[in-house]
Amino acid sequence: MTETTKQLPAPIDKDQPARQRIWPVWVIAVIALICVAALALWNWQQWTGQQASLQTLKSLQQDTAQLEKLYGDRGSQQGQRLQSLEEKLTSQRELIATQQRQIDHNARELLEAGNRTRTDWLLAEAEYLLRIANQRLLIEKDIRGALSALQATDEVLTESDDIGVYPVRQQLAREILALKGITGVDRTGLYLTLEAAIDSVHQLTDQALISEQAPGFVNNSQSDGAPPAGGEPSMLTQAWQKFKSTLMQVVVVRRLDESVKPLLSPDQSAYARLNLQLMLEEAEMAVLRGNQPLYERALSKAQAAVEDWYDGSNPRVSALSNTLTELATNNVAPDLPDISKSLDLLKERLAGRLNNGNGGDDS
Repeated sequence: MTETTKQLPAPIDKDQPARQRIWPVWVIAVIALICVAALALWNWQQWTGQQASLQTLKSLQQDTAQLEKLYGDRGSQQGQRLQSLEEKLTSQRELIATQQRQIDHNARELLEAGNRTRTDWLLAEAEYLLRIANQRLLIEKDIRGALSALQATDEVLTESDDIGVYPVRQQLAREILALKGITGVDRTGLYLTLEAAIDSVHQLTDQALISEQAPGFVNNSQSDGAPPAGGEPSMLTQAWQKFKSTLMQVVVVRRLDESVKPLLSPDQSAYARLNLQLMLEEAEMAVLRGNQPLYERALSKAQAAVEDWYDGSNPRVSALSNTLTELATNNVAPDLPDISKSLDLLKERLAGRLNNGNGGDDS
């Protein structure tokens, strides 16, 4: 190796190239970085500002929406108030128009009333009384009240100086006579009597029910062993009667050849009183309505119940039975006459006076 090395050519010294300067590049890079950082900072500031602007814009939009909603609600409220005021104004106008029409009507009535004579007023009063009479008779079945109203009408027509009411008074005389020929029905008295009967039913106790005092039980203590017609009984007779009385306290004799009514339990007694009360209340309703068939049917059922369930020897039961018998003789729906003809004639007379002009007399 030493020889080989010695044979190589000698190295040639070359000049080392000069080292290049690179500091401008670093300067440029630093400047670029600074620019990039500045640009990034600027962009960040711009983005932050944009976000703030967007947030502000969003807030403004919300505020605008709230304002629009607020003003919209106020506008709706104002519209409703305006509509309400318009409706009130319309109603006030209608009320004013109605009052004006009423004033005009009253004025005309006053003018017409000033032109009426005393006869017109009397005829109007007579018409009113005739209406009352028809109402009393047809609706309330009040014969006395209708008769009083007809008599008062005749007295009013007597005071008038209208000769045209003669047919009316003639018909009134017929209707008054027809009402006098009807026996009046004292509905108040009948109703109060039935109420008293209902009270007596409430006072009936179990002692008033069918018992040993009813028909079918025979007490033989008074049938046999009677003293002779003349003189005092003998010693033998007195001993026999004493023996029989002692025996009767031990043995009770019943006759089986007659029908015996069964005894009622306390529950049946309460049911009997309630059923009898309902029958009498039905009779009261018939009295108020003037329904004679219903009245007779209710009293008939009540009398049958008293006879079937209660002891006729009891004073309260006897009084109740007699009261029901008396009530059954009344007629609560007498035939009513027609008293409307006089009212029709008077209406025709009033219409004739009105057509002839301001109450002028015409026959």
